[in-house]
Amino acid sequence: MIHDVPDNERICSGCGAPYAAFGEETPYQIDWQVHIVRHRHRRPTYRRTCKCQTRGMLVAPVPAKPIPKGMFTSGFLGRLVVEKYVIGRPLERIVAALSNDGFEVSKGTLTGALKALSDLLEQLDAAIRERNAKSAHLHIDETSWKVFEAVADKAGNRWWLWTFLGPDTVVFLIDPKCSTRVVAEHLGIDIDAGSLEPGRQLLISSDFYSVYQSLGALEGVDPLWCWAHIRRYFIRASDAHQELRSWTTSWLARIGSLYVAHHARQALETGTTGRLRAEEDFTRIIRAMDTARKAEACDPTLHPGAIKVLATLDREWEGLCRHEEFPELPLDNNPAEAVLRNPAVIRKNCYGSGSIWAATLAARIWTITATAQRAGCNPLAYLIAYLQECAAAGGRAPNPAALERFFPWVASETDLVEWRMSPPGPMP
Repeated sequence: MIHDVPDNERICSGCGAPYAAFGEETPYQIDWQVHIVRHRHRRPTYRRTCKCQTRGMLVAPVPAKPIPKGMFTSGFLGRLVVEKYVIGRPLERIVAALSNDGFEVSKGTLTGALKALSDLLEQLDAAIRERNAKSAHLHIDETSWKVFEAVADKAGNRWWLWTFLGPDTVVFLIDPKCSTRVVAEHLGIDIDAGSLEPGRQLLISSDFYSVYQSLGALEGVDPLWCWAHIRRYFIRASDAHQELRSWTTSWLARIGSLYVAHHARQALETGTTGRLRAEEDFTRIIRAMDTARKAEACDPTLHPGAIKVLATLDREWEGLCRHEEFPELPLDNNPAEAVLRNPAVIRKNCYGSGSIWAATLAARIWTITATAQRAGCNPLAYLIAYLQECAAAGGRAPNPAALERFFPWVASETDLVEWRMSPPGPMP
């Protein structure tokens, strides 16, 4: 777009000499446009003109669609999923936004499309869960989630949303119970046996919740308790008892020093002088904390609030100290809390799931999109590619060979580059 000075103004008002071209100024202005496109597929038909016993009429095949009888493209469905489950817009707002852009569609129509997607995502979701369950290390966390469908032998609508964060997968699970058996079933652990199967070892990073305590008691499971959680115990004690502020400050400084040493040993190469020094610092800080906690626990004048915190620290000390053996792993369970944050925000917008199938779908979509994001993929680009494959398969999930292409941990570099790309931005 060119904005030029009129010809009659390009002369000097004093002497009439012309102005000479002298480059240009190029400011930019970004417009925001949303285009809803209706594709009309015309399929001419042909009737037989002879009396042979062949087909009486010919017509081109129906265009490939992810949902055979649906009216939405792979791009529309992928964007719908991202809008609702990644960005967190309720369906009512998506309907309103589409209406503002000239497309009138009911909430029920979009709900039906989402329900039809569940079967297409089931096999991909199952493959991610299977790999996640075999991980040697997992961050695990949980939060409440409401499901507004009555279930036999369950009072109320409070369910639980679990997350399992592995090296290259993320799994979400919505279950009516908050028990060790929920975690054990996902991980394929027989808790009645009291141990993992021979040869299997599992590291879990978590808080001190009783479910994880029970899991950590199994032979073959080593818990790595969260230092951020124990830190909060000290902060709460100080908030409740002002006289403990100085005591809390000392302990927060010790924990802060531990994090500094941990980050230093992570940043340095194994075997280097700096790495060895950082590991020595980490060990020294742990030993100093151990000495301090034991000495303070024997102090008869110690405040009851401090005694309570030190009792918790003593009870979880072994799992907290175990981080010394695993410098490559985080000191806390913040990674699991981070992946739970998006569903927690969505929970504020929609209160939960209206039915069990909707809860199952939500867990599947979060599992798939979070795993794709863990590999650095754009969830929209990834979902569109997957749904296009479903369309090519006749509106079904891809066969096992084609499905494996969408496992981010074995995907080709070509696919990963494509899935990591964002849609084209504004033209210059």
